[in-house]
Amino acid sequence: QLVESGGGLVQSGGSLRLSCTASGFLFDINAMGWYRQAPGKRRELVAITTRGGAAEYGDSVKDRCTISRDNSHSRVDLQMTSLKPEDTAVYYCFVQDGAANWGQGTQVTVSS
Repeated sequence: QLVESGGGLVQSGGSLRLSCTASGFLFDINAMGWYRQAPGKRRELVAITTRGGAAEYGDSVKDRCTISRDNSHSRVDLQMTSLKPEDTAVYYCFVQDGAANWGQGTQVTVSS
C-alpha cells in the first residue's frame, strides 16, 4: 500500500512537499520516486531514488526539486520549489520491489 500526501493548490512561485509511505511490501524496496501526469499528456518522471541514495530528476524539474528517502520508514518525500502553472498535474508515488507499484495519485495545481 502506498499512502500519498501533500498535494493541493499553490500559487506560482510557491513550494510544496509531497510524501509517500509504503507498507505491506514483502520484498525489499529498490526504487522509490514520483511521476506526474497532466491532462492530455503522458506520465513523466519527476524524481526517483535508489535504495542506495542515487537520484535522477526529470529535465523539467531537476533544478527545482529535491527527493529524499527514509529507508527505515519506507518513505519518500519530494520538495518542489519555484512552482509553475505547467507543474499542474496528478503526482503519483512509485515504488519498485521487483514489480512496479503506483499510488492513487495526488493533485497538484499551480495557479498563475
